[in-house]
Amino acid sequence: MVAKTKISSWFLYILLVVVALVCLVPFYSMIITSTHSNSEIARELLLLPGDQLADNYNRLVASVNIWRGFANTVFITVTSTIINVYFAALAGYGFSKYNFRFKNALFLFVLGTMMIPGQLGIIGFYKLMDTLHMLNTYWPLLLQSLYNAFGIFLMRQFADNSVPTEIIESARVDGYGELQIFHRIILSLMGPALATLAIFSFIGKWNDFLTPMIVLFDGDLQTLPVMIASVKSQFSSDFGAQYVGIVISVVPLLIFFSIMSKKIISGVAAGAVKG
Repeated sequence: MVAKTKISSWFLYILLVVVALVCLVPFYSMIITSTHSNSEIARELLLLPGDQLADNYNRLVASVNIWRGFANTVFITVTSTIINVYFAALAGYGFSKYNFRFKNALFLFVLGTMMIPGQLGIIGFYKLMDTLHMLNTYWPLLLQSLYNAFGIFLMRQFADNSVPTEIIESARVDGYGELQIFHRIILSLMGPALATLAIFSFIGKWNDFLTPMIVLFDGDLQTLPVMIASVKSQFSSDFGAQYVGIVISVVPLLIFFSIMSKKIISGVAAGAVKG
């Protein structure tokens, strides 16, 4: 019996190592490729580091204002993530703990919007932003974050299962207002769900390519994905410079994901201890 347990443990460890390697290979390949020239990238499979990283970076900086794009993307992504998470939590909590007319019908309508691809509304969205004179500003990118059907669904499910109604009623007895209850009590209880949605929102907005390309005309206002895609040599795309840009773009995603993952794990562990 002990032998079977050890074999199972070793098999599980080997499987986890294989999965980890499969996940890390794309990142390794991306970093290695950024150190080679365009001809080497097009000619062969690259496994070892090259010596063209500085040249690729210099061409990238000469082609686009990459660090201005980095700052633009940080501002848009952080602001959008905060807006997205806050209003999704507010709506999800409302659907979970309040009773009002057409509650279920409205929630079904929210879920139904998840079935509609966002690209179908891009023309109407563009015309609306043009009417409001918001084109070539960051307002269209921020206003998109006010509504997130998946986020509302996630927050309602979490509030149903992890936010006791008794705590809300006790807070009301103590004289707390509804917004005070939400800000001081509910948000702290919904920590793991907030972190989960923040990861999805941050990654989605950081990698957003279509909307910035359509609504932003000034090159200095553009985001990293659009700037990286526009990097070209005299006759073709400059893959070496593009890979350096991709490396610069991926680092903040990894940092944010690691921070939010710790919050999710700590929240789940705390819930398990309380349970």
